[in-house]
Amino acid sequence: MSNKLIIVVLDGLRYDVAIETLGYMEHLVEKGQALRSAVCSELPSLSRPLYEVLLTGTPSYSNGIHTNRSVRLSKHKSLFHLSKEAGLTNATASYYWVSELYNRAPFHYIEDRMQLNTDQAIQNGMFYFEDTYPDSHLLLDGEALRRRVQPDFLYIHSMNIDDIGHKHGGRSSEYREKVLLADNILAELMPIWLEEGYQVVVTADHGMSEQGQHGGTTEAERQVPLYMISNKTHKGMQDLLLPQLPFASFMCELMGLDKAETMPVLPQMWRSLLRQEGGNK
Repeated sequence: MSNKLIIVVLDGLRYDVAIETLGYMEHLVEKGQALRSAVCSELPSLSRPLYEVLLTGTPSYSNGIHTNRSVRLSKHKSLFHLSKEAGLTNATASYYWVSELYNRAPFHYIEDRMQLNTDQAIQNGMFYFEDTYPDSHLLLDGEALRRRVQPDFLYIHSMNIDDIGHKHGGRSSEYREKVLLADNILAELMPIWLEEGYQVVVTADHGMSEQGQHGGTTEAERQVPLYMISNKTHKGMQDLLLPQLPFASFMCELMGLDKAETMPVLPQMWRSLLRQEGGNK
């Protein structure tokens, strides 16, 4: 079984709109090619704190990333650190806050836009800093990095769904249009990634209220989708609401990595997704 992994984070994508709109991803679930479940995000349901949650498995009260204005390097080991320490190659096409968490803070717009073959936690990165940077470009930035450096771990993070949600609300036609666009691009890239032997995970950091907000405790703000295509997991719809905190630990399981000491042990709910039961290494 391959340990190579691509994670796609569609920033601001709420669960109900995802399952109504991601036609290609839902096709894979319906035909038994992918797993789909719901995830309840950590609080606060804000972007930068949840980037840290997804990548380090640590809660806001302990990691110190409390708001989107918490501009500093993470003090915990992330999936980037762990993959590098294991002798793997990693890469990301992401919003610049990811660079600020794991490579350098504050972000230098000229020097840090592209980072290749670095000795930092993120070895290869292409970073954007405008919320309107097209998802089509961003996802192809990720594919360009994949073809250039052949990473074992690739993290792709897009922003247009979140941006349009703030402007028009999480139930607007404009919001749904951006979700459809992301699905169309994934439909082009996913077969390539699978042919190249990657496991693929698609999820979101947080959702979006009908009023165009997130950060609070409502279902619209906290419930997000989780799609996984891997020979290590079951397939089809899983009627679960998974806690988000163990996400990083589960990604370690998929990559065959030892999880960081600060990452939580996988709860049974997450372990039940594995085809062959096994604990974190």
